[in-house]
Amino acid sequence: MSMMCQKCRHQLPLPPHDQLFRCECGNLIPLSGSERRLPVREHGKFRRNSSRTNSLSPSLSVSPEKISYYWFTGLIPVSNRNQRSDSEHSRYSPRLSPGFTKPPPHGKNALCSDSEYSSTNPRLSLIFTKPPPRGKRALLCGVTYKAEKFRLKGTLHDVHSMGDLLLRKFNFSDDSILILAEEEAYKPPTKRNILESFKWLMEDLKSGDSMVFYFKGYGLRQPDFNDDELDGFDEMICPLDFRTEGMISDNAINDILVKPLIPGVTLHAIVDACHSGTILDLPWVYNENKWKDNRPPSGVNKGTSGGRAISFCACKDNQLAAYTSAFCAEKIMTGAMTYTFTNALWENPDITYKGLLDCMHRAIERVNKARCPLLKVLQRKIDQEPVLSSSEKFNTNMKFEL
Repeated sequence: MSMMCQKCRHQLPLPPHDQLFRCECGNLIPLSGSERRLPVREHGKFRRNSSRTNSLSPSLSVSPEKISYYWFTGLIPVSNRNQRSDSEHSRYSPRLSPGFTKPPPHGKNALCSDSEYSSTNPRLSLIFTKPPPRGKRALLCGVTYKAEKFRLKGTLHDVHSMGDLLLRKFNFSDDSILILAEEEAYKPPTKRNILESFKWLMEDLKSGDSMVFYFKGYGLRQPDFNDDELDGFDEMICPLDFRTEGMISDNAINDILVKPLIPGVTLHAIVDACHSGTILDLPWVYNENKWKDNRPPSGVNKGTSGGRAISFCACKDNQLAAYTSAFCAEKIMTGAMTYTFTNALWENPDITYKGLLDCMHRAIERVNKARCPLLKVLQRKIDQEPVLSSSEKFNTNMKFEL
C-alpha cells in the first residue's frame, strides 16, 4: 500500500510499524491512529476501518495544531496516484465543505464531524407535530451566525422584542408564535427549517387569518437572469447554513408566502436585513407619499390569490441595514429597523401605516443628527430608508393592524 504526501503530493511507501514518517520534502507525517482511521482500499473496493474513533493517539509527539491539520486534511491511502477515496466524493467530506476551510475550534467540539453541521442531521431538522392555530400566527426568525467572523449582535434581543410586541399589543397567543434562533430553547434557523416553517405558517389558510413573518439576519443580492427585477438584482436572505445550503431568494419567498394568500387572509412581513426593500417581490412600493409600480418587466404575476401581503423592510435594495446601540440608553445592540418599528407601535397605539413609516424615518434622522461633531468619523451615519411595499395599493392612512 502507498500514501500521498499532502505537501509535495509525492507517492510514498507506507511503513508497516512506524508512528512518524518524514517525506523527502521535510513534511512530518503521523501514521499511527489517524492513518488507520482513514478509508483504505482492499481487493478493489473501499472500506472504512471499524476501529475509527474521535480520539487521537496520545503517543504522538505532535502539536495539537498539527494533529487537527492531519485529522481534517490527512493522508489519503491509495494504490496509485489517480485513485481517490470515497470520502473525497462524499457530500459531507471536510475536503469539499466550505465550513471546514479553516482549522476547527479547540475544546470538546474540536473533532466534531461534518454531519453535525449538516441540515440533514435529525437534531437540526424541524418536525411539527401540531397544526398551526386558527386566526393569528407568526414566524420569528433571528440568525446570529455565531460560528462566523461576521456574527450579528442583538439578534436574539430583537426577536424577543418582536415577540413581546405580538403577545402584549396584538394579542397573539404563545402557541401561535414559532421562533427560530441560535439558542438551545429554539430550533436553529437553517435553510431547511426556515422553509419548513414557511409551510407551517401557510398551512390550511382560512379567511380572516392574519400571519406575521419576521426575519433578522443578513441579506444579499445577486444578478437577476429572469428579467423579473426592475433594478436587475434578486434579493436574498441568508439562513444559518447559507454557506453550504445556499440562500433563500425573493422569488422563492414570493412563491411560498405571497402567491397562496386567499381572499380574507393578510400577511405582514417585517424584514430587518440588508438589501431587503423588495425581498417579497411585491408589485407596489410606497415612496414619496404615493404607490409606485414595481411589477416585473417579464410580466410574471407576483401578486396573491386574492389575499393581501404587506411588507416593512429595513432599507432599499441598494442599501445596508444597521445594527447599533445608538437608540438605547443602556447601549444595547439592536437592529435600527426593529427598534424604530417596535418603538413607534408602543408609543402610538392608533398609528397608521403611513404614520409608522414616517416615525421610523424620523427616528433614524434624529439619531444621525445627534452624533457628536467631533466623533462623526467614528460614529457612522445610519444610511438606510425603511420601505413599505404591498401586493395591492391601499389607503396608508388606515390604522396599522396585525
